[in-house]
Amino acid sequence: MRIIAGSKRGMRLNSPKGDVSRPIVNRVKESLYSVLYSYDLPAGAVVADVFSGVGSLGLEALSRGAEFVTFVEQDPKIESVLKKNIEKAGFIKQSKVVRANAYKVGAVMDFDKGQYDLVFVDPPYPTTKDVGEDSRLGKLFDVLVQQVKDSGIAVVRTNEKSELLASYGIFDVVERRKWGTMNIAILKKGCDEQ
Repeated sequence: MRIIAGSKRGMRLNSPKGDVSRPIVNRVKESLYSVLYSYDLPAGAVVADVFSGVGSLGLEALSRGAEFVTFVEQDPKIESVLKKNIEKAGFIKQSKVVRANAYKVGAVMDFDKGQYDLVFVDPPYPTTKDVGEDSRLGKLFDVLVQQVKDSGIAVVRTNEKSELLASYGIFDVVERRKWGTMNIAILKKGCDEQ
């Protein structure tokens, strides 16, 4: 697993031993970023990598010009590897690591940076078998609505057997992609009228 483009192109990422993480393969990551370019992302964006694992998606965003990334990861062993990857890439000042259950805290805003332009949501597949409004994933969007800018983008990765609803509150699916055994849904936040 490596960073595939930008300022840190070719840098290999450390991975934890065993099967504790589920990294996105490089060819899928490249395809995903090709889609994100059509939304003028990630250059200059404030990004969150939720359920970040070793930070593959967020570090790729920084390498491609994102301004700042917040990484949210619950597992302390994986968090340790994530911090090593951030240090290895030289992105300590452009990132923050939060050890927490992302289903409860969402993207955890950095108040100096404000709301997010882009949020990657990559939860463990078993937790996305239910994707209804009242599911853990559905309730996560209730948290993200306060953390994502109007017209901001959320990218959600699930197993191929899980297909997201057309909308979650004011987040609407604007694109769906299937790569291998995964589904990727891109959701855009509408205007919050509260």
